[in-house]
Amino acid sequence: MDLGINGTGLVQKASVAAVTESARQAKADGFRHYWLAEHPTGGFDAITALAMVGAQVPDIELGTAIVPTFPRHPMTLAGQALTASNAMGGNFTLGVGLSHEPMMAQLGIGFEKPIRHLREYLSILMPLLHSGTVTFEGDLLRCSGQFFKAPESPVPVLVAALGPQALSVAGRLADGTTLAWVGPKTVEEHIVPRISEAAAAGGRPRPRILATLPVCVTDQPETVRQSIGRGLSMYGKLPSYRAMFDREGVDGPADLALVGSAEQVKEAIAGMAEAGVTSFAASEYCLTPQERNDTRQTLINLIEEV
Repeated sequence: MDLGINGTGLVQKASVAAVTESARQAKADGFRHYWLAEHPTGGFDAITALAMVGAQVPDIELGTAIVPTFPRHPMTLAGQALTASNAMGGNFTLGVGLSHEPMMAQLGIGFEKPIRHLREYLSILMPLLHSGTVTFEGDLLRCSGQFFKAPESPVPVLVAALGPQALSVAGRLADGTTLAWVGPKTVEEHIVPRISEAAAAGGRPRPRILATLPVCVTDQPETVRQSIGRGLSMYGKLPSYRAMFDREGVDGPADLALVGSAEQVKEAIAGMAEAGVTSFAASEYCLTPQERNDTRQTLINLIEEV
C-alpha cells in the first residue's frame, strides 16, 4: 500500500497558494500522491487548482477525490482532465462520483437514476480519456465527437462507489474506487470482493482501492473524536455513508477516524492495507501544532513500512 495526503481540509480556504504549499510539503516528505475534493457549491475548482499546483510541484501524483459528475457533461470533463494531465506531465488521476442528492438539489440538478447516469457517464468519459473519440447514445446521455488530438496517455479514473451497483459499474468501466468513511471490515467484506469481481468480469486489471480517513496522533483521543463528531456529523446523515457506517458497526465519523498514539495509528493504517486498500490518503485532523507534527512524522515513518 502506498501513502499520500488528502488536502481537502484546505478547500474552504479556496486558495491555490495554500494547496500548492501543502502539496509541496507532501512531496518533500516522501508521499506518493495528493488529493483534493471539490464541493459542488464551493466556488473552488479542484482540477484547475491541481493543474496549477502540478506546474510548481512535479513528480507527485495529483488527483481529485472527487469531482461530481452531474454538473458537467462527460465530454467537457474529459477535455478538462486531459488538459490538466498535459500540464502535469501525466501525473493526474481523475476521481469522480455522483455526490449526494441534497448537494445536487442546491444546484437545481435532479438525482434521478444515479446508477444509470454513472454507467452512461463512464461509457462516454473513458473512451475519450483513452482515445479522444466516442460515439454513445444512452437513455440519459449521448455524445458523438472526436478531440483535436488523441491523448498521449490515458488519464486513470477512480469512481466513488459504495453500494453494490456502483461498485459493479466502477469495476467494469473504471480503474478503481476512491473511498471516504469506509472502515477495514467494510473494505474487506464488501468493497474489495464486489469491485474485484466486476473488474474480472469486464476483463479489466485489479482495481485500485484508494481510501481516505481522518488521522491524528494524540494523547487526547476523546477530545479529537468529539471534535470530529461535532464538525463532520453531516456525513452520518447522508444515506450512502450511513449505509457504510452501519456495515462497519459504528455510529458515525468519529468512530472511523484513526486517532490515538503513534503505534495505534500505525496499526490502524496497516489494518486498512490488510483489508485490501492499495492506496491510503491521510486526512490529517489535528487540533494542536504538536498533534500536527506528531501525525505527520508518524505518517512519514510509515512510508517505508507499509
